[in-house]
Amino acid sequence: MQAALLPDRGVVKVTGDDARRFLNGLVTNDTGKVAPGSARYAALLTPQGKIIADFVIAELDSAEGHGFFLDCPKALARTLVEKLNFYKLRAKVMVEDLSEVLGVMAVWPGDTLSEYGLSYADPRLPALGSRSMLPPHLDAEAAVDLGATPTDADAYDAHRIALGVPRGGMDFNYGGTFPHEADMDQLAGVDFDKGCYVGQEVVSRVEHRSNARSRVVPVVYDQVQPMPGLSVMAGEKSVGTMGSAAGGRGLALLRLDRVADALADGTPLMAGNIALRAVKPDWATFPWPGETKAES
Repeated sequence: MQAALLPDRGVVKVTGDDARRFLNGLVTNDTGKVAPGSARYAALLTPQGKIIADFVIAELDSAEGHGFFLDCPKALARTLVEKLNFYKLRAKVMVEDLSEVLGVMAVWPGDTLSEYGLSYADPRLPALGSRSMLPPHLDAEAAVDLGATPTDADAYDAHRIALGVPRGGMDFNYGGTFPHEADMDQLAGVDFDKGCYVGQEVVSRVEHRSNARSRVVPVVYDQVQPMPGLSVMAGEKSVGTMGSAAGGRGLALLRLDRVADALADGTPLMAGNIALRAVKPDWATFPWPGETKAES
């Protein structure tokens, strides 16, 4: 078991009598299903349905001081606070950025929870392990207490990439990506049965029409690691953009219909001079290029 403090993660706290209802009216998942020890993955969207920020919502036990804590990109914590406050109006809530005093530690594999800080299983995928919000100076002590080997964020990133799980800012752009494109529908980040939230009409339309043409998908390569941001080409046609990569595996945001055409034509996918091959992740339920409906 390994443990790593993730320096790119921050923490936003939402408290108050209306906190659960307030968040539920804004984010993609059902906060009624959030409970101590049961976190949920979600996002705040623009009215056009694009991701402003994605995060894991964890709830603190009332015996320890009630509140919701958002495990979010540290670079977007202040933006997230501003956006939530914009929607607050007369709701009895308080929104705070705690990123200077709390960090996020990932522990994998397994679902062992730490007694240090607020711990929760990663709701996106069991294989991602668990996470803890805690003062950063306690990360090594917490890792030892769990019997985990302390390591760095690069090791966790390689683990995430191998599982095919996207990271915002690396594998998709905030402000320009729909939840389906970031695989949030596949990774338990959208509740399609809950009530309205900001951007919900667009997300529901994509789901019901099954027309998410672009998605972040795993790719493998045999040569030098491709740089993030490189165009992925099939011959002279652009099919997407390369994201993060490590150890022969990577992620790329690809137009799946164009990938299907390339497969049918026998045209290789290239990022610069590096050949790529798209690989279907175990968790994917969406139609995969080259598969028939019976196979999917």
